[in-house]
Amino acid sequence: MKPGPSLMKHYLQFKDFRAEEYAYLFERARIIKQRFKNYEKYHPLADRTLAMIFEKASTRTRVSFEAGMYQMGGSVVHLTTGDSQLGRAEPIEDTARVISRMVDLVMIRTYEQAKLERFAAHSRVPVINGLTNEFHPCQILADVFTFIEHRGDIRGKVVAWVGDGNNMANTWLQAAEILGFTVHVSTPSGYEVDPQVAGIRDTSCFRVFKDPMDACRGAHLVTTDVWTSMGFEAESEARRKAFADWCVDAEMMAVARPDALFMHCLPAHRGEEVAADVIDGPQSVVWDEAENRMHVQKVLMEYLLLGRIG
Repeated sequence: MKPGPSLMKHYLQFKDFRAEEYAYLFERARIIKQRFKNYEKYHPLADRTLAMIFEKASTRTRVSFEAGMYQMGGSVVHLTTGDSQLGRAEPIEDTARVISRMVDLVMIRTYEQAKLERFAAHSRVPVINGLTNEFHPCQILADVFTFIEHRGDIRGKVVAWVGDGNNMANTWLQAAEILGFTVHVSTPSGYEVDPQVAGIRDTSCFRVFKDPMDACRGAHLVTTDVWTSMGFEAESEARRKAFADWCVDAEMMAVARPDALFMHCLPAHRGEEVAADVIDGPQSVVWDEAENRMHVQKVLMEYLLLGRIG
């Protein structure tokens, strides 16, 4: 039975959940991941179907959601804009009404957050943000879980964001506000984070630094993203010049805490936003981070469809 409107939740941005919900999800992810490592069969989503709609191409998002849903006993329908009427000959609202009558859960990876919200407003089933121009909540869910695995509670810690004030930066700010840590943000001029776009009320959860070295000083985690996100390719050359000093290198990691971690949501361009000896070095946890997309998303789907377990 599909959840009724009063019970149904969407996951469209990180602030859609409360801190205590995240505490549950992170503990549940630990359990689900251990089951996976132990080859324990666990099929709570048997006979449930996930529709994945891609307007933006993806490697990690597709594999993590698809493999995760199959591992939980469910099925997957994969759609691209070429396979569907989304935003083409049919209003988004109508597409949402139809698809949500046939599946139990929808994940959308698209451009404008507004398009995702329009779909969710007319869906009879939970909708998950697989990425928009404004937010990437599933990635930060995985990143925070990865930090907890390696270093424990993230509350009170410092995360250094070096690079573009993009969807990842926006979502880190939301996570900081909810989970009680601080983000040190350093971006080139003209690429700053906008707190209004980020959707945060408490601006004390982040500090802005002109010099990325200062942002990294004393950080528990240093993280970055590509200089040119999908959809902004026309700006590539201008961005390459503007971001030249925002490459996370060994010097930046050296001013962070000795046990600082490095993360990157991938794909990475070695020699641009991150030096090869950092992403491939001993402080990097990017491969754990990438794998953990699958584990946290399995828990997210379970929570949205079944509520709390146990």
